[in-house]
Amino acid sequence: MALVTALCVGVLPIQAPGRAATEPQASGSFAQRLQTALNKGSEQDLGAVVAPELLPTLASRYKAFRNDFPGLAWSVRPAPPLVDGRSTFLVTVNGATTAQGVSYQLQSEERLAIRTEAGRLVAQDVISQESLLRSGKRPLQVTMGIPDVVLTGSRYDIDLIVEEPLGQAMLAGGVIELTDQQLATLSRPNLQLAPLGGGGLFKSVQAPQRPGSQTWALMLVHPDGVVTATKRVQIVSNFNDQAQI
Repeated sequence: MALVTALCVGVLPIQAPGRAATEPQASGSFAQRLQTALNKGSEQDLGAVVAPELLPTLASRYKAFRNDFPGLAWSVRPAPPLVDGRSTFLVTVNGATTAQGVSYQLQSEERLAIRTEAGRLVAQDVISQESLLRSGKRPLQVTMGIPDVVLTGSRYDIDLIVEEPLGQAMLAGGVIELTDQQLATLSRPNLQLAPLGGGGLFKSVQAPQRPGSQTWALMLVHPDGVVTATKRVQIVSNFNDQAQI
C-alpha cells in the first residue's frame, strides 16, 4: 500500500531527468505550493501544481484517499539533491481515522526526484518510500529494518521489529513482494499469515540480478490490532548507481 506514491505522484510517467528544478529557491517555492495544494484538497488546487493530462486520475485517487483519511496532514520540503544534479523533495503524510469502531493511524514518507514545466509537475522518480498503517486503541510500536538500497543478487533482511514486550500474546505475520500491476491499480495483496515469535517479523530475501526496485508489503496481527507496512528497495549494480535512478 504505497499510498503517497499512488495518490500523490505514482500516476506520473517516469521520464528522463530533463530540466529538473535545481535552483534551491525554485525547489522551495514548488514544495510550498504542492504542500498547500495537498492540504487544501480540491481539484482546482491540485490543477495549479499538476500537469493537465495527469490531473483526472490523480484527483480521483486523491479524493478517495481523503474520504478514508479526512484529517491528513501533508508536508513537502526540499531534500539534498542527487549526485547527478536533480532536485529531490521529501513528502510525508500523517493521518488518523476510525472505521467500524476501529482506529487507524497512517505514517508515510517518500523522497522524490521531480521535473516541472511551467510550474507544474510533469515527471518524477521515487528514490525511497515507506509507509506504516496501524490499527487499535493502543497501536503497536514497531521499527522497519529494511535497507533503502541493495546490490543486485545480494541477500538482505526484511524485518518488522516489535519495540515492546508482548508477554504471552501471540503474533502472526507475513510478507509479500508487490507486483507493478498491484502498485499501479492499488490492489490489496493476499498475505499468507503464519505464527511468529514475540520479537516481530524477520525474513531474508534475495535481490534480482538486474537493477530496478522491489516493493514489499508486510503485516503483523496482534491482540490489539494490525500493523501493515510497505517499503521500496532500490536494486543497483553498484552503489554509485543510486544517484542516477
